[in-house]
Amino acid sequence: MDKFVIRGGTPLLGTIKISGAKNAALPAMAAALLTEEPVILENIPQVRDIETERRLLAAMGAEVELGYGRAQHRTTICTRNLSANPEASYELVKTMRASSLVLGPLVARIGFARVSMPGGCAIGARPIDLHIKGLERLGATITQDHGYIEARATRLKGNHIVFDKITVTGTEDIMMAAALAEGDSVMENCAREPEVADLADLLNKMGAKIEGAGTSTIRIRGVEKLGGARHRIIPDRIEAATFIIAGALTGGDLLVSGMEPLHQTALLGKLEEVGVKFHVTEDSVRVMGDGPLKAADMTTEEYPGFPTDVQAQYMALATQAEGTSIVVENIFENRFMHVQELVRMGANIKVEGRRAVVRGKSPLSGAAVLASDLRASASLVLAALVADGETIIDRVYHIDRGYEHIEEKLRGVGAQMRRIGELLPKK
Repeated sequence: MDKFVIRGGTPLLGTIKISGAKNAALPAMAAALLTEEPVILENIPQVRDIETERRLLAAMGAEVELGYGRAQHRTTICTRNLSANPEASYELVKTMRASSLVLGPLVARIGFARVSMPGGCAIGARPIDLHIKGLERLGATITQDHGYIEARATRLKGNHIVFDKITVTGTEDIMMAAALAEGDSVMENCAREPEVADLADLLNKMGAKIEGAGTSTIRIRGVEKLGGARHRIIPDRIEAATFIIAGALTGGDLLVSGMEPLHQTALLGKLEEVGVKFHVTEDSVRVMGDGPLKAADMTTEEYPGFPTDVQAQYMALATQAEGTSIVVENIFENRFMHVQELVRMGANIKVEGRRAVVRGKSPLSGAAVLASDLRASASLVLAALVADGETIIDRVYHIDRGYEHIEEKLRGVGAQMRRIGELLPKK
């Protein structure tokens, strides 16, 4: 099991280029199930969740062709010879919550889907019931047994769907299903994330008729069939946010390029409040972290509010700000698992339910810490970059799920960071 070894105290100087968004690439790959024709996806990040999705699609009979050399971030998917009874097995989906995204496309195209129920999640419940309710509204018959969901339909029919709660993957799943349904669908209380709009952009290139993606109401006119398309995945806004915070935290001068600053409105507004200096261009943010940081409260919200996926990274920043910051987590009920590890490094943080009280300007020192989930591991990397001495982060497979070559990118701007494999005992 790999570990990261990080020696803190070096300001980050230079340029980091942002990879494609994992959370946009995963539904885009699932969308290839809606057509017999090839779907070519560019700017696909090389992360563990993408590899899991490739294996999942291949297990269903899809041909998944990876690019090489300059085309290494391109993936071509053809599902012409899809299995008659495709199944997303527990072994394949247990490490990736986005596996439920294949449910809608499968039942829409071939009238059948069998998908393993998602297992436990470290950061809290991500119920699939909103997917099920949406598909039932479109006319699917759903049964559950032995840990699996089976969905059947002769052909889905458009309907009016109001989500009980805002759900990103639920919005994406039902939008894909409705694209091939008979008649019109109206979806309300939809997630407004950029990844939803990016998926709709791909679906429309494939021949779908979708309006309103990126707003709370999406209208879909179902079509008989969809075709192939070529599509470039949007930049990863969470990776960009992580590196923007890294530049601010280390007192560096860091240019985060190849990103979409419009996706960072909530973060940049909060950083301005904290006292971080930055300059925004059309596709980059330059962070100049040479000034003092001051505490500022933060509350996570659905997009366009402050993203829950950046809460842990912001908390690492708050440990170095003058004063007390209150961090409120509204999205997931158990997303403070990084706190105990930050405390091990010297942070002064007290958790009160969904609130964390961070007393700042705490000197951090290197320690052996454990990553518990994807974004928690990112916060530990950030803390290690400013800690005194050497930090060893275990279970970095969590960070490999969503960050492409993070150690190489950070080393390229001056971080003293390396990856080590677990040493086997001598016989």
